[in-house]
Amino acid sequence: MSTALLDRTELSVINVGVDTFLRSIADAGGQAVQLDWQPPGDGDAGLAWAVARLAGDASDPDYIGSRIDRANAQAVERIVGAQPVLVDMALHARDVWPDIGRTLLHAGAPIAWSRMCGPMQGAMIGAVLYEGWAADEAEARGMLERGEFPFESCHDRGAVGPMAGVISASMPLLVVRNQAHGNVAYSNLSEGIGRVLRFGANDQSVVDRLRWIENTLAPTLQVAIRALGGIDLKTIQAQALLMGDEVHSRNAAATLNLLAAIAPALAGADADREAVRETLAFVAGNSQFFLNLSMASSKAIMDAAHGIEHCSIVTAMARNGVTTAVRVSGLGKPWFEAPSDRPIGLYFPGFVESDGNPDLGDSAICETAGFGGFSLAASPALVQFIGGSVAEAVAYSREMVEITAARNPSLSLPNLDFGGAPCGIDIRKVVDNGIRPVVTTGIAHKQAGIGQIGAGIVRPPMGCFAQAVLAFAAHVEAEGRH
Repeated sequence: MSTALLDRTELSVINVGVDTFLRSIADAGGQAVQLDWQPPGDGDAGLAWAVARLAGDASDPDYIGSRIDRANAQAVERIVGAQPVLVDMALHARDVWPDIGRTLLHAGAPIAWSRMCGPMQGAMIGAVLYEGWAADEAEARGMLERGEFPFESCHDRGAVGPMAGVISASMPLLVVRNQAHGNVAYSNLSEGIGRVLRFGANDQSVVDRLRWIENTLAPTLQVAIRALGGIDLKTIQAQALLMGDEVHSRNAAATLNLLAAIAPALAGADADREAVRETLAFVAGNSQFFLNLSMASSKAIMDAAHGIEHCSIVTAMARNGVTTAVRVSGLGKPWFEAPSDRPIGLYFPGFVESDGNPDLGDSAICETAGFGGFSLAASPALVQFIGGSVAEAVAYSREMVEITAARNPSLSLPNLDFGGAPCGIDIRKVVDNGIRPVVTTGIAHKQAGIGQIGAGIVRPPMGCFAQAVLAFAAHVEAEGRH
């Protein structure tokens, strides 16, 4: 055996695995670097083999992985080519869904009352009070505990809602049509900040604001939207990325661009002047007003990519405050769930991590479409709010390229040399690379009604993607037996 290597006085080492060895070499004066690598499937042999079976093979177009690649390319074409437009304001959810009755919609995957987190239970109580189905909180809680109201996921009706995401029959809905594909998505309206339903507050001030939204804000916005013949949301989102937003946790530029669109329309409209004044003041005073529109836009984009045979692209990520769940284009309606983590970030004075609720809300649909954490490089200003550095923000966006099928040329990121935002999360790449999506998010207090207590970063649990990969592999195998 050659001893040439052992005879060298200086060693340059690449270490794989436990970093203890790296430190030992460095302590001895050697040069060493740590290779950031882990086995596919986090060392789970069955999961690793499932990923391997789904991998592409350029030399064999009939191989399942190659068919997946072609299906994913079709999904990317639909994502990049989407044209989400705010076409109307439905004054009541029951106008869109006549069968909604006393059903209460919520964020995330389906969940029973007994398992709901504090903010979601509080929001459910608030919705019951707002609808006039109960006289007080105690009566509303009792009715909910007895199962008198059906629950559904917002996603199952083509809708999305931030935080608790509760939508009831009388609430207005933004109506967003993907003009390229024809599908429609919905969201409720932003309540602003402070004590709000989405964080579980349900006192009289919350109910009064919801009724103002129903009776003043929504009808006035409807006038503006119809006068304009619709509002191109994709253009606003793309512009906002060039102006410092990532269009999830920061929407200041997008909200101002929206305001610039609706203000002239309302100025010349035949509408109540006081209602116009209140509406413009409300939008101008709420820098996150555009979030709900960004969510509905993203939902319209991603629903167009859902239901493509053999497609491994994630079309929805959603959190109900207990579990995080993903949907995959080629696997249809099922959710793949795992326990939600708490976001890591900056907390407002007086609050600590243990006060926070596990990740909550449908707003991760923004990341699914390439915004939020995937476009964090565009928003240095947000870094000050969530913690971290500008370099880390850029690194997050670069990292997301590793788990996506493409970059969207319509969504330019200045700090990435105007390259497109990563889009099309591929479950194969997530599991194979061991990289989970990055989501920017607000942090809700675990008790109903206290509200937002911070903001930060969260990554959906790997369990969601592992389950999806195993289900995809099983689906492919079952298909091959027929």
